[in-house]
Amino acid sequence: MASIKPAIFFLLGPTASGKTKLAVELSQEFPFEIISVDSAQIYQDMDIGVAKPSKAILNIAPHHLISIIPPHETYSVAQFTKDALELIDDIFLRGRIPLLVGGTMMYFNGLEKGISQMPTTDYKLRKEIEIEASKIGWPKLYEKLKTIDPVTAKKLNPNDGQRISRALEVFYASGKPLSSFHKSKMQQDFPFTIHKLGLMPTERQILHDRIQLRVHQMIEEGLFKEVRHLLHKYPQLKNYMPSMRSVGYRQTVEYFEEDIEEKVCIDRIIFATRQLAKRQMTWMRSMENLKIFDGMKDNIHEEVILYVKTLLL
Repeated sequence: MASIKPAIFFLLGPTASGKTKLAVELSQEFPFEIISVDSAQIYQDMDIGVAKPSKAILNIAPHHLISIIPPHETYSVAQFTKDALELIDDIFLRGRIPLLVGGTMMYFNGLEKGISQMPTTDYKLRKEIEIEASKIGWPKLYEKLKTIDPVTAKKLNPNDGQRISRALEVFYASGKPLSSFHKSKMQQDFPFTIHKLGLMPTERQILHDRIQLRVHQMIEEGLFKEVRHLLHKYPQLKNYMPSMRSVGYRQTVEYFEEDIEEKVCIDRIIFATRQLAKRQMTWMRSMENLKIFDGMKDNIHEEVILYVKTLLL
């Protein structure tokens, strides 16, 4: 007779879809312990631009893997997988249930399906790629990627500079395409049952309005001041590092360096955030066994709580 695998929960959705609020409510209703799945909230001193949960929220519902490294360091999918698996074991030992919450889909995918150890970030290579992109544009580099790694290229937008850069960097460093590192190693023996909860708006305009409101709130709360503080506190911080390529930070650094108006910067942040949400939802549509809820509904927490109760009976 096969043993019953312990259950863990994924709660994922695009930016501004209400994941944190729902996760806190779920943690008050069930013995959940939250693990953050967010590639930007891992950085210390980056709070406003990444919509990091407030201290009041963290006091009510502590989150693991938030503010764990300084912004000039790197954190890979493989490292997240290692840390998350250790935390999951610890949470089970405390008699609680892991609830993994966020919007970094590569982290969810790496944890569920396994990921081979790929080369670490090479800033010299990354800078060379950035310089080439500034000369010929990301669409031309995308065409180059299509010849090197068509599997990865098929998943990317020709203007998705961050991911095109990483894919080219991995190939230049290892001689192997990025897609070769993403082949499943753990899928057959993953030791947990995963219940996936997804927040996906049925009315995209409502999400767009939320994003616009959130960006303006970030500006009012001091995003520009936060970025100036980061650049002063961490002089080794460069604009091509992953932390500074995060949505909101990248556009703010460009605002500091270029002769543009504040409104132009804000519009760029709103546009980039909407593009991020679009990519996140595209990824979600390809996920297997994902239970979708409309995160824009007023009573969404009641609906999800009822559903989770059926899974924990």
